[in-house]
Amino acid sequence: MTNINRRTLVKLAGGAAVMAAAGPLAAPAIAQGQKVKWRMQALWDGGTTPLQFEEDFVTLVGEKTGGDFEIQLFSAGQIVPPAQAFDAVRGGAFQMMKTFDGYEAGKIPALAFTSTIPFGFPEAAQYNSWFYDHGGIEMAKEAYAPAGLSYIAPSVYGQEPIHSKVRITEISQFAGKNGRFVGLASAVMSGFGVKVSPLPTSEVYSALDKGLIDIADRGDLQANLDAGLGEVAKFIILPGVHQPTTSTSYVANAAALKQLPDGFADALAAAAKETAESYEQNKMKTDESALAAFKEQGVEVLELSNEDVVASRPKAKELWEQATKGNALAKKILDSQVALMEEMGLLG
Repeated sequence: MTNINRRTLVKLAGGAAVMAAAGPLAAPAIAQGQKVKWRMQALWDGGTTPLQFEEDFVTLVGEKTGGDFEIQLFSAGQIVPPAQAFDAVRGGAFQMMKTFDGYEAGKIPALAFTSTIPFGFPEAAQYNSWFYDHGGIEMAKEAYAPAGLSYIAPSVYGQEPIHSKVRITEISQFAGKNGRFVGLASAVMSGFGVKVSPLPTSEVYSALDKGLIDIADRGDLQANLDAGLGEVAKFIILPGVHQPTTSTSYVANAAALKQLPDGFADALAAAAKETAESYEQNKMKTDESALAAFKEQGVEVLELSNEDVVASRPKAKELWEQATKGNALAKKILDSQVALMEEMGLLG
């Protein structure tokens, strides 16, 4: 796929299309002639489709600043392991990262809710609306600020699947299974009776292969197809209730961001939004082709009923509330998300 196609903006069409609800960002006013060089570590491994979109992101930033803002991109782990990027950006090893906020939920409870809501928003456009139209970005900034970091923008996309070695057709059947989940999904799936192991992504294949776990979250369908999960797990469970929609995020060192010339921070936000929209559009296509490829490998797709998912949300809501750990900002974020879900008819 060409860069032009990857940058095609998504138009919101009812509830099925994604991301454009917030509308385009105005073109930033750029201070000319001031050269800036940053380093950024991505969340994704080299050679993967998501990393190609981060390459597009840094190209867009350069274009929006007349070539004056150069970002050197590193793939996951090139500088530090992804889960250590938080401290590396704080320390100045690089100025920016693409991350999954849930990695830091143990330190900052609010970040559990800016990464994914298990059993929550079923469509990316809904979660994206919370960020752009209901104060989510501002609350995410508030969560990161005490650490000397600045939240730039989310990349919101649709569900990730659950790969399974056993047949599961009802949510009650998760109880007693051994599973790999991280972030808020770890707490919520544990509440539904899963014996959770927060294994690194790199260990998911071998853990399934050896029978150490029965079910696993890992990534999107295409990424999991590339990783060979069809060889070790003969069932895919949809919808991915543990991660029905996901937000990864662009986060910068606050001091470095403050020192940028006029318009450069706006260029980061605009490029992030455009890249996110293009990625979600591409993901909808690759989900379809990857699912077909899994079926050709003999993997069976198991569908949880919408009635079962809806009936499980009240219990999930109790687990969300427990995950705030009484933190005022986490409660504020969750309350705003619950209010939006109620407005959308997702919660009674």
